[in-house]
Amino acid sequence: MTTFAPKDGEEVSIRPAERADLLAVVRIENDSFSQPWPYDAFEGFLGDPGFLVAEINGKVAGYIVSDVTQQIGRALGHVKDVAVHPDHRGAGVGSALLSRSLGVLAAQGAGTVKLEVRCSNDGAKRLYREFGFEPLRRVPAYYGDGEDAIVMIRKVE
Repeated sequence: MTTFAPKDGEEVSIRPAERADLLAVVRIENDSFSQPWPYDAFEGFLGDPGFLVAEINGKVAGYIVSDVTQQIGRALGHVKDVAVHPDHRGAGVGSALLSRSLGVLAAQGAGTVKLEVRCSNDGAKRLYREFGFEPLRRVPAYYGDGEDAIVMIRKVE
């Protein structure tokens, strides 16, 4: 478990997700996205090193799902989903999750990490740029509602 001190002074701990976290994760997902992942999608990632939750005062405040796949003989990390409870946004929870996730992906051998973000999600794009992600390409109508995605990528040190 890794502990971070976000901006508001509360202690954030990052740990692997457990079955008991799934309902809280799904609630945050539903509060965060117009096309949320279903419960069973998260259930399928239980036990994966890239499924992490952030806790504040014993309650799930956010989560991240990432994994590593082989592409052309190289390990590619993929941040698939990340969200923070509305009450804890802007307090460093997303940064703590992303930081820990990048470490997990690097430990699994990823030399590069990619993610997709809605063109309209300026807050997320700003966070990813702070972590060294650069826009790679635009994917038209990536999301079910027709919005484009920007694929962002960064090298792992």
